[in-house]
Amino acid sequence: MQDDAEKSRTRLKKEAAALQKIGAKLVTLSDDQLDRMNLPLRLREAIEAVRSMRAHGARRRQMQYIGSVMRSVDVEPIQQALLEIEQGAYLQAREFHCFERWRDQLMAGDETVFEEILENFPHADRQRLGQLVRSARKEYEKEAPPKSARNLFRYLKGLSRE
Repeated sequence: MQDDAEKSRTRLKKEAAALQKIGAKLVTLSDDQLDRMNLPLRLREAIEAVRSMRAHGARRRQMQYIGSVMRSVDVEPIQQALLEIEQGAYLQAREFHCFERWRDQLMAGDETVFEEILENFPHADRQRLGQLVRSARKEYEKEAPPKSARNLFRYLKGLSRE
């Protein structure tokens, strides 16, 4: 691996830009997510400082500072933690869309989905599920606000946590 003295200026600038991008991702994370990453104190303080800044120039300078602080930090565990967070968000969104699709299919009268849900979640209450589906269908037919449809969605979402 090349030493910093042997790297070209272009290479150094690209590495600094990459570290700033990682820093920008860190700024968007919640405090809880940052706590789980065990970041060095200097980096954590720099991230907290940029969150309170409103002026564009100040934020830009602080982001550059975060990039420079990250040069002295082992970036590999941070990148791994960011990847895990992004994958978790993707899986959560995918699961959310699955529940929405099931809800919509149930409301459209697809009985195969009903059986699929009961097969995937044997602990599901058949009567409760049927009741929620009937209420949501009636509500949809009357063009009423989707209160029952939301309840059906919540029930489906709750099945995955049990």
